[in-house]
Amino acid sequence: MKIFSRIILPVLMTLSMIPASAQKKETTMAYEQISQKEAKSLMDNNKNIVILDVRTKKEFDEGHIKGAINIPVETIGSIPPAQLRDKKQMILVYCRSGRRSKMAAQKLGTMGYENVLEFGGIMDWGYGTVKDAPKARK
Repeated sequence: MKIFSRIILPVLMTLSMIPASAQKKETTMAYEQISQKEAKSLMDNNKNIVILDVRTKKEFDEGHIKGAINIPVETIGSIPPAQLRDKKQMILVYCRSGRRSKMAAQKLGTMGYENVLEFGGIMDWGYGTVKDAPKARK
């Protein structure tokens, strides 16, 4: 009992004082970050890629990269999105500034997508954007 109170108890007390964040294992990136120049080259030279805009629908409608699909980051959970069936397909992810695209890319990588490339935000995109034509009202 003396050993417990003199040695083990102080060690346990010290360990309990370490912040939880320091006890967690470091998360590894489940995606690759690339430059916008690399992303543009991949878009120009590969037909079997998905360009994923993770901004809100309103932001997407205001202008997006040609050929992009929109899946807002807040809708990406633990179930793979229906629009992204092939987990081996190359997925290029972007948002407005790069913060949400990193979150989305990490979520996708964690779900088992193998070829997720994050390239930042559209606010720095120098290769043009498009707006979908408004749909006619019936």
